[in-house]
Amino acid sequence: MKILHINTERTWRGGEQQTFYLLKGLKEKKILSHLICQPNSPMAKRAADAGYKTFTIPMRGEADLSAIYKIRRLIKKKRYDIIHSHTSHAHTLAFFASIGTGAVRLVTRRVDFSILRHSFLKLSGIKYRFMADYYVAISNKIKAVLTADGIRHSLVFVAHSGVDLNRFENADWGHLISEFDIRKNEKIVINVAHLAEHKGQRYFIKAMPAVLDKIPDARFFIVGGGDMLDELQSMANFLGLNKKLIFTGFRGDVGAFYKLADLFVMSSREEGLGTAVLDALALGKPVVATMAGGIPEVIKNGVTGKLVPRRDPRALADGIVDILINSGEGYKMAEQGKILVKEKFSIDAMVSKNIEVYQRILPRGVHNI
Repeated sequence: MKILHINTERTWRGGEQQTFYLLKGLKEKKILSHLICQPNSPMAKRAADAGYKTFTIPMRGEADLSAIYKIRRLIKKKRYDIIHSHTSHAHTLAFFASIGTGAVRLVTRRVDFSILRHSFLKLSGIKYRFMADYYVAISNKIKAVLTADGIRHSLVFVAHSGVDLNRFENADWGHLISEFDIRKNEKIVINVAHLAEHKGQRYFIKAMPAVLDKIPDARFFIVGGGDMLDELQSMANFLGLNKKLIFTGFRGDVGAFYKLADLFVMSSREEGLGTAVLDALALGKPVVATMAGGIPEVIKNGVTGKLVPRRDPRALADGIVDILINSGEGYKMAEQGKILVKEKFSIDAMVSKNIEVYQRILPRGVHNI
């Protein structure tokens, strides 16, 4: 079987990490997989460094005729069996590039937004219903959203995202003590996510004063960059959080923050699954998270962590205070979460599920491997 993966992102976020993990797993299984990505992107560099067969094609939006022509020429030359798109723009490019080639079109969907949201004349509905053969949803919640929007249930498979269980195991966090003047009695609460509206950091920030009323030695870190930085900083300043909240920006040592943390908070309004939650649990860190998207498939309230309603700063604050005060219970739940991640959310599990999907959708007459 021959798989062509397409990822149009110019930056490196969770979807790109998952694409990279999948390429690695498929290579280990000796399944032929090639990648198309943007020139000079982090994906292009990392994939090339890892020895994955990579083609760099400039892709300027989903209606780029030049890109469509180049992708089509590659599909016809290499005779791929499956075109696996990992981004929304890749979805459209792959459709037009593969017309008449006989290749099966598979799209991974990583967000739990309705496909009709912000859709002009409901054109997104046409795209999702008619411009792909099958879908991989990274959570059951995403599958439910797709089917509610009109995609046939039988065309959507679920393959949960996976994390490297040992990714941050040896991360050194000692340098953070001096960098941020952290004191022994402080309780460190972190959020690791892109600064975007759907990640809900505004609710996390609004919850902080209520947490500090009960736990004055709490200290908060929001780790990541994004377009909302200025707005979130202004909100924090208005609430007088001062040195109690640190915006770190993008960090290459994110593992150090996980290791330092007493508690991980995921405050999302919408969330496909939440691999940052998986990373926290893989290290045995207590988690408070919102009931957003696929998060409840990982955080079982009172069992693997604490779940609170979305967009509710008071409930979020109460959850944070509860876990920080009852830290023993928090770590017991975290240990159960660690067991769950090892069993169901490893890279191996994710790769195996994607291979299972490939085997089910392969054109007739094509050997599985």
